[in-house]
Amino acid sequence: MNDEIRKSVRRVDAVAKASGLAKYISDYDFGDILYARLVRSTRPRAKILSVTVPELPEGYYYVDYRDIPEKGKNRIQMIKDDWKVFAEDEVRYVGETIALLIGPDRERILNILSEIKIFYEDREPAYTIEEALACKGGAMVGDDNIYGEYNLVKGDPDTAFNNAARVVEGTYRTGFQEHLYMEPQGMVGTWEGGRVNIYASAQCPYYIQKSVSSALGVDGKNVRIKQVTTGGAFGGKEHFPDVIAVPLAVAVNKIKKPIELIFDRIEDISYTCKRHPSRITIKTALDKENNITGMDIDTVINGGGYESSTLIVLQRALLHGIGVYNIPNAHVRGRAVATNTFPSDAYRGFGAPQGLYAIEMHMSQVAKEVGMFPADFKRKYFIKNGDMTITNATMKDNVKLEEMFAAADEMSDYTRKIREYENDPYRGIGISFVNHGGGFTGNGEQEIIKGLVRMKRTGENRAALYVSNVEMGQGLQTVLRKIAAKELGLKYTDIEYDNPDTDIVPDSGPTVASRSTMVVGYLIQECAKKLKGKWDEGVGAEAEHRYIHPSEYKWDQDTLQGDAYPTYGWGINVVEVEMDTVTYEVKTTGIWSVFDVGIPMDDTIMDGQVSGGVIQGLGYASIEKCEVLDGRFRQHTMADYVIPTSMDFPEIKNKFIDNPYKYGPSGAKGAGELVFDAAAPAYADAVQQLTGKNIYDIPVTPEMIMELEE
Repeated sequence: MNDEIRKSVRRVDAVAKASGLAKYISDYDFGDILYARLVRSTRPRAKILSVTVPELPEGYYYVDYRDIPEKGKNRIQMIKDDWKVFAEDEVRYVGETIALLIGPDRERILNILSEIKIFYEDREPAYTIEEALACKGGAMVGDDNIYGEYNLVKGDPDTAFNNAARVVEGTYRTGFQEHLYMEPQGMVGTWEGGRVNIYASAQCPYYIQKSVSSALGVDGKNVRIKQVTTGGAFGGKEHFPDVIAVPLAVAVNKIKKPIELIFDRIEDISYTCKRHPSRITIKTALDKENNITGMDIDTVINGGGYESSTLIVLQRALLHGIGVYNIPNAHVRGRAVATNTFPSDAYRGFGAPQGLYAIEMHMSQVAKEVGMFPADFKRKYFIKNGDMTITNATMKDNVKLEEMFAAADEMSDYTRKIREYENDPYRGIGISFVNHGGGFTGNGEQEIIKGLVRMKRTGENRAALYVSNVEMGQGLQTVLRKIAAKELGLKYTDIEYDNPDTDIVPDSGPTVASRSTMVVGYLIQECAKKLKGKWDEGVGAEAEHRYIHPSEYKWDQDTLQGDAYPTYGWGINVVEVEMDTVTYEVKTTGIWSVFDVGIPMDDTIMDGQVSGGVIQGLGYASIEKCEVLDGRFRQHTMADYVIPTSMDFPEIKNKFIDNPYKYGPSGAKGAGELVFDAAAPAYADAVQQLTGKNIYDIPVTPEMIMELEE
């Protein structure tokens, strides 16, 4: 049966997207429409003294915090509601929304925009983690600039370090990363049926509904969100659409006309959220036989001007902080700091890539210290079924890392090459081992999301699927149809599944956290079973199924103890490189990967996920440099923010190891983030092996390598 579900089929959206027939937000015709531009802060940290707006021509509007309805509030309801809809008294980052300028002519809007004068009283900004921890310019959040702090303890790390024969220490840094999805941020707001409607390119329609209704002071049912075909997201359209949807909704509520707010590419790169930068210091205690007895990890991430999802990102970074290893005694500390940079937010992996990069590089460096090759050393500490996790729960997965390593080694010839290249100044090979928890952390699914799906018989051999999950290029509209069709005995093309509309679909949760196939797909599988039992009721028969948390998984959110995730995906990447010793340019000559995603739901779609995720991770590791200068992203065009092309890396050779998860549809686990996680540490490990010098930071540029050699 699993062979049938994983058989490749033509994606349902393939023809429309390949032919250009698919309609994105900028393709819709809303008739007599107005256009909006954001009036943004030009200061990273300042008090707003006054705003001078020129006299506006007829049909033009200036909308700010004073236009929020009396029952509403000037806050964007995300996980926290600290982020303001419109800055009214202070600004915390360059690009913060102060107002919307709206009118019928785009060029005239830009001319008026240049005439708006904002007067500030500047305050000293803090841009880096170090500046934030030192409270440069005074604390912006609390009295220490810390959004939150967590501590996880396993065993007795203090005793391990007190008795250590020696300690190996390293500090690892990762930077901002731009999503660079194909389609920039965009949405249109309309006034229909006496309420605000938002047509959005986004991942999470119900997130937008929650934020908009809270700001307007109305019930969620009085706001309608329609997701339109979305050209990529990678987490960049999870919470950030709320930031532009809410001011847009305030404007629509005031003006009662259609308003378009669509970013151009430079605007999108300059003024949207990025991946959280991190600084992770790891200390490892070794005994006289060079065995690891304890580990101390201090993780700090840069949250930017507002918290958004930062603390949840931090949690995942910590929960993946010791990676795939069973460390007997460990202390993992995490802090998220406020800075005067654009707020950081969701990005594929959601904190895990930062933590996994650090632990993988550190383990390779400890291996070097004790005179072992990285894979030989790391394999000694692989976690196994029944071992204790960092949150003091038993590992319930059937961990197949040894089987996966055998496959990776056979494909890449890693064991032979690592020895052959030991003193080769031109070639290197690196390896990384990762895991990624599927679904929301801890109690998120059962206490917060409580996902619900609905199905309906619509014809003799047809059924409709109603879920709030979004196709954004990952193949979801095909995969979820396949899951439903398998249970109903139908063709996947006989399943109807449209872009979500909050008036029509139930809230099955957001399209995030590697949960759509594993969690929502399982709900669909069980719902389809119910509908099949009602099939004889004829056309119109319906069934629903809500998430029920498996009783064997326990979690305490207050202490972060227990089963952080019900299951994990597992991955190995091997990367081979060559370096030009004159220019220090590194060329990747081989990429091999092995993944445990349970059972793939479609081999071709999953191969696409692997290719996209690994190459995106290699870009993060090697060329995607994103720096802040005076509070602005220095790289803000596709000319200076460089991402990989098909010419930059060779074909990936991949293998899946089947390892079904009983609460996943046909055994599937989450996969969308896992495939990103391993590439950066494998690449950096290869460069590290080639140069003989420790690599601590990414991206690993030629300039960085040159400095290592000096």
